[in-house]
Amino acid sequence: MAKKKQEYGNDSISSLKGADRVRKRPAVIFGSDGLEGCEHSVFEILSNSIDEAREGFGKQIIVTRYGDGSVEVEDFGRGIPVDYNPKEEKFNWELVFCELYAGGKYNNMDAESYEFSLGLNGLGLCATQYSSEYMDVEIYRDGTKYTLHFERGENVGGLHKEPASPRHPTGTRIRWRPDLQVFTDIAIPLEYYQDILKRQAIVNAGLRFLLKDEGKNGFETYEYLYENGIADHVAELAGDTAMTGVQLWQTERRGRDRADKPEYKVKINAAVCFSNKVCTAEYYHNSSWLEYGGAPEKAVRSAFVSQIDAWLKQNSKYKQSESKITFQDVADCLIVVISSFSTQTSYENQTKKAINNKFIQEAMTEFLRHQLEVYFIENPLDAEKIAAQVLVNKRSREEAEKLRITSRKKLSGNIDLSNRVEKFVDCRSKDTSIREVYIVEGDSALGACKQARNPDFQAIIPVRGKILNCLKADYDRIFKNDIITDLCKVLGCGVEVKTKANKDISSFDLSALRWNKVIICTDADVDGFQIRTLILTMLYRLMPTLIDEGKVFIAESPLYEITTRDETYFAYSDREKTQVLQKIGDVKYTLQRSKGLGENEPEMMSLTTMNPDTRRLIQVTAAEVEKTAAMFDLLLGDNLPGRKDFISQFGQDYLDMADVS
Repeated sequence: MAKKKQEYGNDSISSLKGADRVRKRPAVIFGSDGLEGCEHSVFEILSNSIDEAREGFGKQIIVTRYGDGSVEVEDFGRGIPVDYNPKEEKFNWELVFCELYAGGKYNNMDAESYEFSLGLNGLGLCATQYSSEYMDVEIYRDGTKYTLHFERGENVGGLHKEPASPRHPTGTRIRWRPDLQVFTDIAIPLEYYQDILKRQAIVNAGLRFLLKDEGKNGFETYEYLYENGIADHVAELAGDTAMTGVQLWQTERRGRDRADKPEYKVKINAAVCFSNKVCTAEYYHNSSWLEYGGAPEKAVRSAFVSQIDAWLKQNSKYKQSESKITFQDVADCLIVVISSFSTQTSYENQTKKAINNKFIQEAMTEFLRHQLEVYFIENPLDAEKIAAQVLVNKRSREEAEKLRITSRKKLSGNIDLSNRVEKFVDCRSKDTSIREVYIVEGDSALGACKQARNPDFQAIIPVRGKILNCLKADYDRIFKNDIITDLCKVLGCGVEVKTKANKDISSFDLSALRWNKVIICTDADVDGFQIRTLILTMLYRLMPTLIDEGKVFIAESPLYEITTRDETYFAYSDREKTQVLQKIGDVKYTLQRSKGLGENEPEMMSLTTMNPDTRRLIQVTAAEVEKTAAMFDLLLGDNLPGRKDFISQFGQDYLDMADVS
């Protein structure tokens, strides 16, 4: 019997209260209930300490990663206020640790507590406390040591205070363990802490970060300090590849995002360098790394393209009718790190990975454009070098695009007068459910197979010589190979390319495959086996889906032809040869090693290789792909020591097959 649905009435409406507002919906606050959300909960605590240090209170922050998954953040700022707050009629420690949207960062225009704040929304400390299994707090201020203890969002024991040592610095130490009842994973890797602390050192010049990591043999310590902040970082990124010196540009502006919105302050720091080998762009706002950029990235794109384009035009560097540069041409030789701060910030979400303030974008665009203009006037040699490299990037990109367009055309299945494949012999039928294409070895095999085939549904393309080893070659070299591009063109389904540099060529479409079966047909000798393997390697690297879908076959050629007065037998292995000889007994016979495909009579070719009723096809199955690929890589790839070991171990098993005299 079906369960009766509960009525939707007045009693159906409920709200989450206290710690449940975070514990039951962590993704709302931290962006995820998984590891990423747990990492963000740590960053919320760290950001409070950074805000304090940036205001001039404390020059060092210590982060400890314990082996049990707990975390400790210690700063040497003023210490969190904890006493009674008459305006809110609560103790400050209750507001900070137990109230969402409470903190000292809501009056930033008047700079009561913090001018530029990373922990902007008043959620972090409380939200992290709510989401922890436990949290222990030590606060040193006013000559007093205050301690608090929380368990799963609830305070245990209230506020405890005792005199602090006169020599103990002020500050706050918080240790907590993220709760597995809230997050699905709390095993934050060491690399996260290393990355986040390095980034914070970069954008907080002169602030020292110590990371202590507890391992089996005690604690290992890492230190991050950039005395000159982003300028030192850009110099570090450029290394000895820099074409120009590092430029550090700084300004402060005031403005508003809309006429009816309040005015706010923006501080912009930009470090810029050009290199013909290294390129990167990093954006930070109020110390938070903007993984997705937003307003600063748009400002950089607009300012750098417009100013460099203007210089190229003014100095007649463009060729006649040459197209304008793009940001990609600039970005390929640009190292830029921007760290901005504002008293009001519009983040795209709580995880602070992009900002969208209109005024910040406009102010930054105008500032960068002006600074570039002045820089080019004052440093004409640098301007020449930068412009020349940008034009090199542009023209290289355009040539690469032309090559990709040509490659796409080569790899497409539209075979016509302008795109024909030499010596390809098509079949009459257009029905892809019955069409077969034979990839054969050389012109001689082409002649024999052409006579032996059924022209209604069997087509043939010869491979001229040994095909390129696609495991060793890069994509650019592969797609310059005529044999490979001809094969791709005949197959018609495009290729599967996984690298970003060649992604435009990737256009695989199984429905565009022009054949029901792709049959590899080579001689039954060492050379034939190698050509077969190289063709399979090409298909595996460029069109693995054909193998997954069971479209690829090998035509098995007989090794021996055994002829009696009345009958001819074909043996495909030594074992089959023995069985045939036993079968015919004392009958007189002739035994001949099978000739190459090109030397076979059409009738024999049809019988043994092409007639669907009598031929033998081996389907290349998906189950064997990984094993085959590993063997391809071992025998044809760059693993020379592995190949040597394999030959030493198994070489004797193949001596009879060796084509040596």
